[in-house]
Amino acid sequence: MEEIHVARSGLAKELIVSNGGRIIVSDLNNSYCFCQQLARRSASNFYFSFMLLPREKRRAMCALYAYLRHVDDLADDDGRDVATRRAALEELRGALDEQPAGSNIINPILPALADTVARYRIPVEYLTAVIDGVEMDLSGQQYETFEELEQYCERVASVVGLACIHIWGFHGSAVLEPARRCGVAFQLTNILRDLKDDVRQGRVYLPQEDLRRFGYRLEELRRCEINSKFVELMRFEIDRAERFYGAAAELEPLLARDGRRVFCAMTATYRAVLAKIKRQPEEVFRRRIRLRWWEKTRIAAGAMFVRSAPAVVDSKWETARS
Repeated sequence: MEEIHVARSGLAKELIVSNGGRIIVSDLNNSYCFCQQLARRSASNFYFSFMLLPREKRRAMCALYAYLRHVDDLADDDGRDVATRRAALEELRGALDEQPAGSNIINPILPALADTVARYRIPVEYLTAVIDGVEMDLSGQQYETFEELEQYCERVASVVGLACIHIWGFHGSAVLEPARRCGVAFQLTNILRDLKDDVRQGRVYLPQEDLRRFGYRLEELRRCEINSKFVELMRFEIDRAERFYGAAAELEPLLARDGRRVFCAMTATYRAVLAKIKRQPEEVFRRRIRLRWWEKTRIAAGAMFVRSAPAVVDSKWETARS
C-alpha cells in the first residue's frame, strides 16, 4: 500500500501519493469536509436545498457540487490562456478515468467524488460530459439554433440532474426525460440571469435565429442595449424556459421522498429567479438577479412538507435502463 501524506494550507488539502501507483485514500472524511466547506461557501442557491437531505446524501451532493464548481473554475480561470485551461480540463478527465496525466497530486475533491460515484452508481460519462460542455465555452462557440443550444444545456446541466437523481433515489426509466428537461430549464434560467456578464466575456448563448426573429442585433446585445425588441426577445426565451419547467414537473413523483424535497426546493428557487426576470427583463443588464436569504429559507421550509408518494427503490442505474 502506498503512503499518503495530507498537507493543510487554509481550507486546501493536498493528498499526495508517494509513488505513481494506484491512488489509495486513507482519510476520505478530509475530502468530504473540503467539499462541504466549498459548497457552503459557493452554492448560495443550492446549499439550502442540500440541507433537506439525510447526511450521507447531503455529503454526496456536496461532493458532486464541488466537482462541478472545480470544472467551471478551470474553464473560467482568466489568469491562464485557453490552451492551459484545456490542458487542465484534460488532466481532470484523465483523473476521472483513473489515468492521471503525469501528476501525483490529487485534487482534494476527487476522493469524495470517487466514493460518491461508486456508492450511488453514477455513470462517469455524466461527469465527463460536463467537461465537454465547458470546452464548448472555451471555443467561443455561438449557437445558430435552439437545438444547438439545447445540446450545450444538456452537457452542462441535464447530466447534472441525471447524476443527482442517482443520489436522491428514483424509480423507472421515465425519470430520464423530465430530468433532462429540468437541466435545460435551469441552464436557460442561468443564461438569462447572466446575460450581461457572459456578453462581457465574449459569450453569446441566445440563438442567433432568435435574435433575428425579433430584430435585436448582436451589436445591441454586446452593448447591453435595452429596447422593445430586447424585451420581446426576453419574454420569448422566458416562455421557452417555463415550458421546460412544466415538462420537468413529471419528475417529482418518480423520486424518493427526500429526493422530491430537494428537487422541489431547487426548482422553486430557479423558478423564483426566472419570475423576477419575467417581471422586469431589462434588469438583467443592470444588476445580478438574486434571491434574498429569507426567500431561499422560505422555499426550503416549504419543501419540507412535500407530500408522500408510493415507495421508490434506491438509486440504481439498472432501474433507469430496465
